[in-house]
Amino acid sequence: MIKPISRISSRGNRHISSRKNARRIPKGVIHVQASFNNTIVTVTNTRGQVVSWASAGTCGFKGRRKATPFAAQTVARNAIRTVVQQGMQRAEVRIKGPGRGRDAALRVIRRSGIVLSVLRDVTPLPHNGCRPPKKRHV
Repeated sequence: MIKPISRISSRGNRHISSRKNARRIPKGVIHVQASFNNTIVTVTNTRGQVVSWASAGTCGFKGRRKATPFAAQTVARNAIRTVVQQGMQRAEVRIKGPGRGRDAALRVIRRSGIVLSVLRDVTPLPHNGCRPPKKRHV
């Protein structure tokens, strides 16, 4: 005969609070991905866990306006606002991609009050590239 498993909840008598505000993140990594169509800013802690992120689409930009430097400024401001409230003071910045939002996002990050320890360009470069298409026969 199978006995039913009794469920004991340890969560019931604990104080429930917002976990995002309770975290303290002194150091982190800010990833800026600037493509030709969009700009995405992701803020992680030193272990690589995402703390905050924003993209031009989530900030309300549509179509061609997502690729503009102004959209990149707004994206960076939104992504960094939450981590500054959580106490981030130092950060490493990794920029990837050829988009127009690279410089605009970096400008906002510098003005945010976070001390930048490392600024690294991690754009992938092909060593030999893809195989070219075969010649066209006319």
